[in-house]
Amino acid sequence: MPIFALDDALRFPPVHLAEGSGLLAMGGDLSPERLILAYKSGIFPWYDHPPILWWCPDPRFVLFPVDFKVSKNLKPLLKNNTFEFTINIAFSQVIDHCKEIFRPGQDGTWITEEVKAGYVKLHELGFAHSAEVWQQGELVGGLYGIKIGKVFFGESMFSLVSNASRYAFAKYMDVLKSEDIRVIDCQIHSDYLESMGAEMIDGKEFDRLLERYCRG
Repeated sequence: MPIFALDDALRFPPVHLAEGSGLLAMGGDLSPERLILAYKSGIFPWYDHPPILWWCPDPRFVLFPVDFKVSKNLKPLLKNNTFEFTINIAFSQVIDHCKEIFRPGQDGTWITEEVKAGYVKLHELGFAHSAEVWQQGELVGGLYGIKIGKVFFGESMFSLVSNASRYAFAKYMDVLKSEDIRVIDCQIHSDYLESMGAEMIDGKEFDRLLERYCRG
């Protein structure tokens, strides 16, 4: 399959034309309008240097809130309110930590200053959200993503102390459930998220879910 080059027009090629790796297109920009269109279409940006690369992997890794699993070692932390939990208090700081955190097997980061600026703008417009956990006044874990309709598109998370990101995810899951979020897009497989209940689904099924809960 060819990799499509985007121009200034606000559009993407059909997602079924993506390569086997999920790579669909390159170029364009990270304007709020393009990012929102991308997520509604099941597409997300992921690159470590220009040009911008746009992906739509098939199968898709998702988590249905009803299937979320809380690990045994996390339950007492939640019961005892071990961390302080907040929402949208430190969005830029969460992105910075996600950018800087060491990840085994990953060389560098895809969160460039251009990427950060794009998501901060989405946050200002009410589409991007962060969940934070604090310990003695210090930010020690969190996550951020995009919320459109009844779908939450997870982007990244970080943890500076044991179980901090799991704690943030579990607490934020209660918020997402209260907001009637039906699908959490985890994008690509990870053992970490699979342990919380995430699963692979067919790309066509994912598109049907977006049509029902995000584009409808």
